[in-house]
Amino acid sequence: MFSFAAPLALFGLISLPMIYWLLRVTPPRPREIVFPPTKILRELKPDEETPAKTPWWLMALRLSLAAALIFAMAGPVWAPSGVVASSAPTLVILDDGWTAAPTWERRLAGAASIIESVARAGGPVAVALASESAAPVPGDGPRAMEKLRSARPKPFLPDRKAIGEQVAAFAHAHGAARIVWISDGLAQGDAAGFVRMLKESGAAAVEVYVEDHAPRALAAPTNDAAALSVDVLRIGDDASAVVDALDAKGRTVGRAAVDFGGARRVRAKIELPVELRNEVSHLRIEGENSAGAVALLDARSKVKRVALIGGGGAANEAQPLLSPLYYLEKALAPFAQIRTARPGVVDPVQALLAEQPNILGLADVGLAPGETFDAVSRFVEEGGTLIRFAGPRLANADDGLLPVRLRRNGRVLGGAMSWEEPKALAEFDATSPFFGLPASKDVTVQRQVLAEPDPGLADKTWARLSDGTPLVTAERRGKGLIVLFHVNADANWSNLPISGLFVEMLKRISAMAGESAPASGERSGIVADPSAFAPMRLLDGFGALGAPGLSAQSIPPGFDGPASAEHPPGLYGSGEAFVAVQTLRPTDEISAFDFTGAGLSADVLRAGGQLDLRGPLLVFALAAFVADALIVLALAGKLRLRTLGAATAALFCLLCATAMTIGETRAETAPKSAPTQRDKDAALTARLAYVISGDAHVDEISRLGLEALTQALNMRTSFSPGDPVGVDPAKDELAFYPLLYWPIVASAPQPPAKTVAKVTAYMKQGGTIIFDTRDALSQRVGGAPTPEAQWLRDLTKGLDLPPLEVTPRDHVITKTFYLLDGFVGRYANGETWVEALPPEPKDQAARPVRATDSVSAIVITSNDLASAWAHDKRGQPLFPLTPGGARQREFALRGGINLVMYTLTGNYKSDQVHVRDLLERLGQ
Repeated sequence: MFSFAAPLALFGLISLPMIYWLLRVTPPRPREIVFPPTKILRELKPDEETPAKTPWWLMALRLSLAAALIFAMAGPVWAPSGVVASSAPTLVILDDGWTAAPTWERRLAGAASIIESVARAGGPVAVALASESAAPVPGDGPRAMEKLRSARPKPFLPDRKAIGEQVAAFAHAHGAARIVWISDGLAQGDAAGFVRMLKESGAAAVEVYVEDHAPRALAAPTNDAAALSVDVLRIGDDASAVVDALDAKGRTVGRAAVDFGGARRVRAKIELPVELRNEVSHLRIEGENSAGAVALLDARSKVKRVALIGGGGAANEAQPLLSPLYYLEKALAPFAQIRTARPGVVDPVQALLAEQPNILGLADVGLAPGETFDAVSRFVEEGGTLIRFAGPRLANADDGLLPVRLRRNGRVLGGAMSWEEPKALAEFDATSPFFGLPASKDVTVQRQVLAEPDPGLADKTWARLSDGTPLVTAERRGKGLIVLFHVNADANWSNLPISGLFVEMLKRISAMAGESAPASGERSGIVADPSAFAPMRLLDGFGALGAPGLSAQSIPPGFDGPASAEHPPGLYGSGEAFVAVQTLRPTDEISAFDFTGAGLSADVLRAGGQLDLRGPLLVFALAAFVADALIVLALAGKLRLRTLGAATAALFCLLCATAMTIGETRAETAPKSAPTQRDKDAALTARLAYVISGDAHVDEISRLGLEALTQALNMRTSFSPGDPVGVDPAKDELAFYPLLYWPIVASAPQPPAKTVAKVTAYMKQGGTIIFDTRDALSQRVGGAPTPEAQWLRDLTKGLDLPPLEVTPRDHVITKTFYLLDGFVGRYANGETWVEALPPEPKDQAARPVRATDSVSAIVITSNDLASAWAHDKRGQPLFPLTPGGARQREFALRGGINLVMYTLTGNYKSDQVHVRDLLERLGQ
């Protein structure tokens, strides 16, 4: 596409004299020398003659030179967007849903090419986004580009109806309007209705462009007792996809590969232990950067551990299929882990509480005052959920762990306090957690335990019968929750336990387990006010969690989508009581829109950058001018070999300089590799790091060990490092980490020379590496080196290392924070080596690896430090020590703190030996 500036004609008139001069300066004919000499005077001719005509090839060269100058001054631009320039009023519509996020930059480049083409043609242009409802205002190119640059993809699929009405108004207000729609190619978002509006708008031209990227998405995930599963959707020809399960810190916990085959929707299953699955915070399609490729998990998605205890005793053992526990296990099994007491246990309640369940279910079990009652009370106060079911024992009990006061005798069909026929369920209130479930009329109750009509009973009632009597009541107690079913857990009192409604009710109670208690002033009936579900962290269009925007609003209880501008996908709530709003609901689909069937032709958007042709044209004009001069000299016979060589050299240098200039310009404008998010975090927050060895078990020990050391540093010192990370010296930037822990694995391959040089540079710039061979028990004095020691020797051959020595007792590293005699880990018999600080060499260029401030750049140990530091979430150590004892573990942790402080603070403690002399000089 060429666009010529207005001064083209004026420049052509100015250039005519130059063209005339170029055509006029032609080579003269050589003089004719006539012999014999007697005719010389008679046949003398002028020294210069004008030829009768200029050679055609020389004329063509000069005309090309003039044309190149004219075109260069006009500023031609080649824009490979496939869009023809037009001066008509143009409206560029850009789909800005999450489907556009993976190719967002290319879409912006394509839209920019269209805007520039209209601006060069002198026409007004406006930009509209599919998520907008405001009327587009046409203006000049810079104004449209400013709006385009401020656009960002949204984390939902906008409904195009509102912008369709504005498009119709634009076409009506501007005659011969031109509409350019950069579409995401999806049928969702009422694409059919939008196309109909475009065709009925009266626009002179409607052009549609689509990207060649086919989006993929994840539906809402399901985490049940069997596996973590999610549906993967596609509209393109992708044969497979990989779904990663990540925890809250962005670490990959598991992954699953799916093969689409011929399907558009397949299910991915990630089979992990329940403890690991409960750590997963979100799922993401590998290589797909969009909100649709992310599925969030909230507190309701965690698999709960449920402990069940029945009060039937020997009767339940004789007929287990009629036991209340049988019905409860069948109802809870699809979404919870069931724990039951082992036969012969004296106190099954306390035995099961020792396994730290999330929910304790008691089927007609009374709790008399004592140790068991106190244990259950603590369980509830600390955040546990207690679900109780009525029965003959509970009907006459009053143990205090009930949400309401009960009457001594229940109501029985045909009894003194009876009804004439079984009662059905009433509809669930809007404030009930069961709201939205169908109150099946097939569920009937023949017997129930009645609640005393105390004040506040209505607020504690979650479900009631058709006559208004409570069927399910609940109350917050401390951080926990107590729920009471006023019927038994078997089919003797009601057919509720054998209905599908029973499963759904237990599922919702299980999802609430672990949520925080409501704030003071809220109802005690558990259901929080809608304001409690305020936006906490929301997804942007690229699938990254961040702070909520100003337009996001709170969601009501039971909100199930769809995601919109008012309720973007993300996490809502506070603390641990948060719920997730997904980008796609479980039943949502994505499908490609048929533009041909709708009567439109969609072209592929080619978002290549514009190429300014002025530079190449000017280079060509310069080369043509030099060539013309050389030709004139050659035809005149004045071109000598030396002159030709000098001209050729000058032309070659000119072309080289031009090429170098173009190369430097391209290098300056070429995109540079942006720092990763982890590098940004490490630059802002100091943190420890370990070298990834390739052995998953060793790497996990390193991570847990450094996490424990980080916690100790936060508790005992003023240094508050961030969470430790694993680094790969071959790929990651090491300069952000002051200390690296490198566990040696003998089976790992040796790093390449380039990586070794990178490690050497890190050590010379002040970094410290702790090499841990972890082989103290297998080392033999005077014997052959262990495989780990040999691996380390091979590595250090490429490192510029100084002499090493066993850590002296008076070394500054032994007193940077604690006063220590040595450094122990899981083993205590290994030695720790540090740099032996020699006198400073005069030749600084030949100086060995030496950290700044006299800090040893290398520490070598064999005592397996990380295993001694590592502990689980409860603070319990993971590995036994040799010879063992809490004292050894404490000294191992103190040694780790000293190593960190030594790395950070240097040798300032060694300067304290001069304090007495300094005080004497100061006269104090």
